[in-house]
Amino acid sequence: MDYLRILSGKSAPLPIYKPVIACLENPQAFPDLLEPVYREAMKLDDETLDQFRFALLRLQLYADIHRNEDLEKAMHIRYVSQVLEKVIFGTLVMEPQEPEAS
Repeated sequence: MDYLRILSGKSAPLPIYKPVIACLENPQAFPDLLEPVYREAMKLDDETLDQFRFALLRLQLYADIHRNEDLEKAMHIRYVSQVLEKVIFGTLVMEPQEPEAS
């Protein structure tokens, strides 16, 4: 899977994408990689942080679009991107919706 293309969108890749890709490729390492990604993000200027947030949103959208192809992988991508967004930015732009009661 080309995580770098998903993260970058139509922009040039950011150096912070490399540790994010490591989180996506190895779910067991994610807890150990969370703090280094956070610390790297805290060094970014506002414009680059905004670009990074959209990269995390692209991951979430990709996971939603492709969830029927590989549900486990899609759930992992979404989890990593949402945890990173919540830890770094404090909130999620796309809050998960609760299923409506019938």
